Amino acid sequence: QMQLVESGGGLVQAGGSLRLSCVASTRTFNYAMGWFRQAPGKEREFVASITWTGAYRSYADSVKGRFTISRDNGKNTVYLQMNSLTPEDSAVYYCAVDRSGAGGEAIAAWEYWGQGTQVTVSS
Repeated sequence: QMQLVESGGGLVQAGGSLRLSCVASTRTFNYAMGWFRQAPGKEREFVASITWTGAYRSYADSVKGRFTISRDNGKNTVYLQMNSLTPEDSAVYYCAVDRSGAGGEAIAAWEYWGQGTQVTVSS
């Protein structure tokens, strides 16, 4: 059973940056990795995903141009660099793994989830 552990969340002022990390307990060969977020009172939503080779990266429209997803397969780790943060980015951010490798936006396709890390952006 794969376990995912996120880190890097915290409190930041609007316009600031944070880098989230997520380490998988087992190899992620051929799996897509991604990030989702959930704000209070809202549904969990897709943020970004990356395929095994990194050749395909997908972003939600709300974060395009501000967030960058990357991965280090040797470390079984995926990262989310978040720049130009706004209060609307405040949420619990979850790391996930899609064993099919597709990395789509549908939550049901992602089999493994981390416990989440809180990101709070103050105005």
